[in-house]
Amino acid sequence: MRKIITNIGLLAGIHPCDCLRLQGREMQETGAISQAWLSIDDDRISGFGAMETLDRQQDQGPDGSHDGTTIIDARGGCVLPCWCDPHTHLVYAGSREQEFVDKIHGLSYAEIARRGGGILNSADLLHEMSEDELYEAAMARLDEMTAHGTGCVEIKSGYGLTTEDELKILRVVKRMKETSKATIVATFLGAHAVGRAYAGRQQEYVDLVVNEMIPAVADERLAEYIDVFCDEGFFTPAETARILEAGAKYGMRPKIHACELASSGGVEVGVCHHALSIDHLESASADDLALLKGSQTMPTLLPGTSFFLNMPYARGRKMVDEGLGIALASDCNPGSTPSSDMKFVVSLACIKMRLSPNEAINAATLNAAYAMGLSHDYGSIATGKKAHLQITAPIPSLAYIPYAYTRNIVRQVILNGDVV
Repeated sequence: MRKIITNIGLLAGIHPCDCLRLQGREMQETGAISQAWLSIDDDRISGFGAMETLDRQQDQGPDGSHDGTTIIDARGGCVLPCWCDPHTHLVYAGSREQEFVDKIHGLSYAEIARRGGGILNSADLLHEMSEDELYEAAMARLDEMTAHGTGCVEIKSGYGLTTEDELKILRVVKRMKETSKATIVATFLGAHAVGRAYAGRQQEYVDLVVNEMIPAVADERLAEYIDVFCDEGFFTPAETARILEAGAKYGMRPKIHACELASSGGVEVGVCHHALSIDHLESASADDLALLKGSQTMPTLLPGTSFFLNMPYARGRKMVDEGLGIALASDCNPGSTPSSDMKFVVSLACIKMRLSPNEAINAATLNAAYAMGLSHDYGSIATGKKAHLQITAPIPSLAYIPYAYTRNIVRQVILNGDVV
């Protein structure tokens, strides 16, 4: 099936097909064509250009088609790659608004965790829910995400903390992959916290993750990636290394949490183990940033977390100025970031991290796709790439996207060539 999007006011996010990520000054460039068209054959972009180059010799039928080609009129709107969200905890049970109130009254994220709340609360709630209930709730969240322009999503486990409940989450993710038009990758995060039954016995819990959880996840082929919360009060660098090495034996590549609460040694262990991304980095030191230079690891920043927890933002401006590429993600979860709005994430990156609009958009598209291992097919406009596109209302410039930080400007979303 062939489709042509016409009357595009601005076609943006154009990068060569072999460009898999952007670093440093490269992040300032977002290729764009004014007054453009774009064609889709089946599920891939097959061409694009200025409107005057579009062949208009065929007669248009009454259904808006040209001899079987469906015409989509962008009506002067902008066409961009869909947002890519490389760090979410989308499968969860219930909500944690009482902790929201606790934070208003002065308790920190770490203090709530020490009191048995936080991740452990979510694990308790999830234990009581069936896979069907979790699936329905997670699909509703995913549908909301796609309606706002997100097309690629990473989903972590980590709210199970028992073997069966971790498998339950990942089975839900597998079902979402099979039923959603969005592109989903799954990450096993059994080492999100120490399960309540193992309080005071952290080494035994690590043994459980390594010896039981990882083989069980691999046996059902439920995850492409493995993650560890390597931070102060959670898992040590040595424990993290052990877990990552165990996952690697089953083909799970690392994507780890690090330096959210302190400079934890997580960057060193992540780079050493060839992590695809290291996420959070709010407390990363200058030495941590130096370790990332020249590596294949993508720093992935979560400004929504800093906003919601009222904590320092990762130094995105410094990272880019020092030649690093960065990705952006929502961190959507019930405790520290109950939002999946990637447009708001882009706004926060501009307002709080001082990224330019072009840098933030690239961080939420091509670089975010790289942080999921998907940038060969997603995250930019290029002939041959998958047609994951968002069509906006007419906007005066790309800078308007983060500027209008609460306005939903998405008019249509196309996933794998189909309008959703």
